[in-house]
Amino acid sequence: MKAKILNSKSKSVVSKHIYGHFAEHLGRCIYEGFWVGEESQIPNHKGIRLDVVNALKELKIPVLRWPGGCFADEYHWKDGIGPQKERKKIVNTHWGGVVENNHFGTHEFFDLCELLGCDAYVNGNVGSGTVQEMQEWVEYMTFDGESPMANERKQNGREQPWKVKFFGVGNESWGCGGNMRPEYYADLYRRYQTYVRSYQADAPIYKIACGPNVDDYHWTEVLMRNAGSFIDGLTLHHYALASNWENKRPATKFPKEEWFSLIESAQKMDEFITKHSEIMDKYDPEKKVNLIVDEWGSWLAVEPGTNPGFLYQQNTIRDAMVAAVTLHIFHKHCARVSMANIAQTVNVLQAMILTEEQNMLKTPTYHVFEMFKAHQEGELLELAIENELPHLSLSATRKNEMITLSLCNYSLEDTKRVAYTLEEGVFTKIEAFGLIGDQMDAHNTFTRPEQVRKTKFTDFTIEDNQLIVNMPPMSVVTLSL
Repeated sequence: MKAKILNSKSKSVVSKHIYGHFAEHLGRCIYEGFWVGEESQIPNHKGIRLDVVNALKELKIPVLRWPGGCFADEYHWKDGIGPQKERKKIVNTHWGGVVENNHFGTHEFFDLCELLGCDAYVNGNVGSGTVQEMQEWVEYMTFDGESPMANERKQNGREQPWKVKFFGVGNESWGCGGNMRPEYYADLYRRYQTYVRSYQADAPIYKIACGPNVDDYHWTEVLMRNAGSFIDGLTLHHYALASNWENKRPATKFPKEEWFSLIESAQKMDEFITKHSEIMDKYDPEKKVNLIVDEWGSWLAVEPGTNPGFLYQQNTIRDAMVAAVTLHIFHKHCARVSMANIAQTVNVLQAMILTEEQNMLKTPTYHVFEMFKAHQEGELLELAIENELPHLSLSATRKNEMITLSLCNYSLEDTKRVAYTLEEGVFTKIEAFGLIGDQMDAHNTFTRPEQVRKTKFTDFTIEDNQLIVNMPPMSVVTLSL
């Protein structure tokens, strides 16, 4: 296959927030994942687990969404402030029916964001919360002055307000967030967002409305028609399934056909974004409203013997393929898609990191995000393709005179040969890395944590100013030029 890199001009910029993450109060994502408590023998900062933080900092994690998810619409933020020992315990009715002690709340979340160096995406409670509750939370977090909520924040140890970059007004309001009709939610959104005030002139809050589930185009039509002028970002949720919702399939030891069915399910993201964007273009031709894919990733069967409500699944080279092809789709649509948040960061669904007591491992998906981090804030470069090959996904960006090429070969058996040429210039100073599976469910375990990892990639040559890359099966490769 031939691919000419059209580097004389660029397209839209791939926002760094496309590489965002999601941390819900679900299973062991927060408790045991991010939070171990100050008394833990595991190294921590104010109770936040440092090995996890340090691993995520290597990804240049740009934004973290919290506290949900479905949990957001049953979360009452005042339960999670003040002295930790005095906070009320709650039952997590959505996820496993477990009791939480609320030791991880607003202050702890912002401590985590400061440790990670990332933007905060806070999801507010519309389903079971009030307008006043949401307004007071925004005031508590962001107001720098004399007010009841700002004073309470100061009494709880935080003098200066935080910056809330993104605020979600409800979550999955068509389902777990209230089973609403789009007409009803559109009116609720207009009302609630009125009280999400930007108290800081230098840090206006970007307001995110609950958008559609997969192919619910009617929802997008109604929201854009009835509330579009009040929306900065509209969400989209789509999970890749190897079969269907009623028949979650195993993450390992799966048949060959499920290698392809999961990846094909992930690739439906392209169709969904395209069709929802067409509706958004009708009401917003200037693309002032962004599409925010704040839940995506593989949803597979939980690991045997674990709480089914904890959604703990193993992560294989197949998940790395899902991550790579999906991120390439986001690149393609970066004129409209400005943020995405993979579900979820630690110990839940398609996680970056798995933990078990004091042990921690990086998943194949983690390594894709680490290899692709050079794409963040890069200009998207068009590729002119000849003789397109099946089971191959490509993308190219440019930043600071550096071109980053990423390739994914999700064939199980065939090596793919790609011959790149430049529209302008010559290839120099090439550095390449690969993530390559030796079997279709290759994965890392706590006894073998580096079974699947990033390594130097050398199977490329330059001939007559052609960069020829030989992509082995089950591989993701990046090249920096």
